[in-house]
Amino acid sequence: MNVVWDEIDQRISQATNHVFQGRRRSSLSGGSISQAFRVEGGGAQFFVKLHASSNLTMFEAEAAGLQALAETQLLMVPEPVCWGVSGEYCYLVMSYLDVAPRARSLPAEAVFGERLAQMHQQQKNSRFGWYRDNTIGSTLQRNSWHSCWLDFYRDQRLAFQLDLVARQGYASSKFMQKGERLLSNLAPFFSDYQPDPSLLHGDLWSGNVAMDVAEQPVVFDPAVYYGDREADLAMSELFSGFSGDFYAAYRQVWPLDVGYPVRKILYNLYHVLNHLNLFGRGYLAQAENMIDRLLSEIS
Repeated sequence: MNVVWDEIDQRISQATNHVFQGRRRSSLSGGSISQAFRVEGGGAQFFVKLHASSNLTMFEAEAAGLQALAETQLLMVPEPVCWGVSGEYCYLVMSYLDVAPRARSLPAEAVFGERLAQMHQQQKNSRFGWYRDNTIGSTLQRNSWHSCWLDFYRDQRLAFQLDLVARQGYASSKFMQKGERLLSNLAPFFSDYQPDPSLLHGDLWSGNVAMDVAEQPVVFDPAVYYGDREADLAMSELFSGFSGDFYAAYRQVWPLDVGYPVRKILYNLYHVLNHLNLFGRGYLAQAENMIDRLLSEIS
């Protein structure tokens, strides 16, 4: 393990043009995918993630997503410093930000809602997807370019997750038949709604948002792509954690379409299926209830 930390010190020194030697390393809680540490030395501190060496592409994609969000100049993110492989570990080093994830004031949440809406509104693309695949949690997230949002969401999101469910043997044939029926009948959800490809955080639940000491919004652990901005809003509601001020401020900048309450279920199905694939059958009933609700809308 010391060899890993020696290499990380060297890479930080190269990336920052300042000699760095980690004098203190503190393990941080909260990460379910990677090991996380705060590394301090010589008055500088960094946030470091470690994972098995085979997962370097996950960290490379995370660094690219953070850079994409930072370039909007609307949301603060930890700055990627360096990444690589050392022995059995891969690592991602980022700037360390002093944040308080559970102490967001209502004015700060309103600022976040406003800036998120501005990002969705201003950062557009001609197609849906991204220039590379990334991960949602530890699951591969495919981002092949599509000109049609319905095709992208069906094939790159729902169909991919349903296929994983089938391969892992988590669901009955009846469940899979319902899923296939839904995949074949997505058009009614978009009959009067054609979204633009907006830059998305991609995994926008409350655990991936914090405020710094100046109560400026900070986001991290992105799964970036260009998609329907409603997908970010839907994810923010899946596990709650955001105030009414956040949503009011968002809508003040960019009101939501009247069909959002139903499409919200469609977009969150992707994340519930992912949780089913990551954490097991405890999410099966929730996923099936969501599919049933969506099928009732088109029957």
